[in-house]
Amino acid sequence: MLPQEIIALKRDGRHLSSDEIGFMVRGLTDGAISEGQVAAFAMAVFFRGMEVDERTALTLAMRDSGEVLGWDLPGPVVDKHSTGGVGDNVSLMLAPALAACGAFVPMISGRGLGHTGGTLDKFDAIPGYATQPDASTFRRVTREVGCAIIGQTADIAPADRRFYAIRDVTATVESVDLITASILSKKLAAGLGTLVLDVKTGMGAFMAEEDDARALARSLVDVANAAGCPTRALITDMNEPLASAAGNALEMANAARFLRGDEIDARLWDVTVALGAEILEASGLASDAKAGADKMREAFRSGAAAERFDRMVAALGGPSGFLDGFERHLTRAPVMGDVTATTPGFVTEIDTRGLGFAVVELGGGRRKASDAIDPAVGLEGLVGLGAAIEPGEPLARVHAADMAAFKAAEGRIRTAYRITDAPPPENPLIVERIA
Repeated sequence: MLPQEIIALKRDGRHLSSDEIGFMVRGLTDGAISEGQVAAFAMAVFFRGMEVDERTALTLAMRDSGEVLGWDLPGPVVDKHSTGGVGDNVSLMLAPALAACGAFVPMISGRGLGHTGGTLDKFDAIPGYATQPDASTFRRVTREVGCAIIGQTADIAPADRRFYAIRDVTATVESVDLITASILSKKLAAGLGTLVLDVKTGMGAFMAEEDDARALARSLVDVANAAGCPTRALITDMNEPLASAAGNALEMANAARFLRGDEIDARLWDVTVALGAEILEASGLASDAKAGADKMREAFRSGAAAERFDRMVAALGGPSGFLDGFERHLTRAPVMGDVTATTPGFVTEIDTRGLGFAVVELGGGRRKASDAIDPAVGLEGLVGLGAAIEPGEPLARVHAADMAAFKAAEGRIRTAYRITDAPPPENPLIVERIA
């Protein structure tokens, strides 16, 4: 086979066999295929698309380009993946709660992308926490604690790492076919028995349009199930930040208060419980979603989820008893101040993507891959849709490195919030369930 022949087949809208797709992925992994040929292949897929069996073959070939983990554990191996949003720190609470319910969660997470935050960046805010441990440590912590949240290792789906880097600079990231293979190749390499997906839609989501989010969710569910991993998805609303905080240390503090029961954002609670209920039912740890939701609530209210989180942090190099004194361990920005409303009324629209970019501009995200992140900066106390507001009342509190950064964020926040005389219609938090 020659790569140019396979590129031409897809360019002309032809169906590719699993052997042809496997050949391209092997060339991706060992470097036998040039960057130009990878880019041409990605562009051909972008315009011509793939059928479900082609997506499945691509996903499995990318999964098998590196190590595929196997587990021998006294409970189901499960995970969740979110397509990303603003203030989406669900994984921080969900993984330990599932562990407290009898599941094992080897969660391989990512860093921030564009305007969205990344789970690994949040854990980097904890001093000493190893987001890239060796394989034996990852296995040991998963086995002993029940959950371990880490980053993709060099041995997990290496084809995806090269493919994504080329897609990122050739305007082919948005392909549903390639997104599906990228997400699932890493998740399936973790050796999962059950996967639940949180596909975001709305102003703060990559898939802003509901039909696009539905198409991605359907693709992910169909391919994962075809690959042998029972999977379902929830499409959830991202027209406002999920948590009331956005920024790495601030979202970690938000999660700590949630786990301790001190302060819990209602939308964050509902999404976390709903995703956990789906996982517990699908993995056989609950008889149905209602029973699963009850188990999740008990894991939080009893403190069992908090105990698992503390054990995971300590086992991966972070401070012992982190939750008891999280304020001492998380860095604080030197400049803090409120951005207040200038007119009375109701919050009827939030440019959630704009708030995400405000965090990036503060230094809490990356403009380019080599940028260092300041974990202390970000936004908290974010007012949600439908809130009644008076002049002088805060819309958000900004945590900034200096006054110039504060002023820039202030302008973005004022632009992001629309206040009118009448409250907005209520958006359903869980838009659709796909199984």
